[in-house]
Amino acid sequence: MIRVLFTILAGVLLGGVVHLVSVLALPRIASQDAYSRLTPMTRLNEVTQLPLADPSNSPMPLMDPAFAVAICRYDLSTGPLKLTVPVSQAYTSVSFYTRNEVAYYAINDRSAGKKVIELDLMTEAQHNELPEDEEVTAADRLIIDSPTSTGLILLKALAPEPGLMPQAQASLAASSCKVQAEPVATKQEAPPPLPVPAPPPAARKR
Repeated sequence: MIRVLFTILAGVLLGGVVHLVSVLALPRIASQDAYSRLTPMTRLNEVTQLPLADPSNSPMPLMDPAFAVAICRYDLSTGPLKLTVPVSQAYTSVSFYTRNEVAYYAINDRSAGKKVIELDLMTEAQHNELPEDEEVTAADRLIIDSPTSTGLILLKALAPEPGLMPQAQASLAASSCKVQAEPVATKQEAPPPLPVPAPPPAARKR
């Protein structure tokens, strides 16, 4: 009896481990993940609005028809990204995902406390290259570290009523997601001081 129970318990544990491994590995081995599906319909480092949710044809699963949705498919290999999203009248949210669809950050208009959600997205290595004297706070300049160089940014604007959908779409249309024009400043050592000129020789006594 004990041997039977031990066999059942071992089978349950083994099944749980196999299920967990398959769930965690699925985003990496799937050929039609979100990034791959959105690649043909989006441009790199640009905001692209998606069509409204339609039961017969939806670019992403579980899309809410009350939200206008836009995507920024980013690549940080050429430099940090500057993201600006004007908030809509009702509600606006921005979510960040890695290339493998792992969510790592989210912000909305309530937490931003501003009329425009504005932030810099960069890799940890690019963040470390910022000058040491460039001390900025989250209130002045929000910097987000991306775990991967490529990924997706999901922008959503709520339309509480169908008639307000054009306003929600307009707020996303005014958003921008582009590589910063200026390269990230690297840490530089202070130049050596200029030599002090020697004092003039004393006048000879006659």
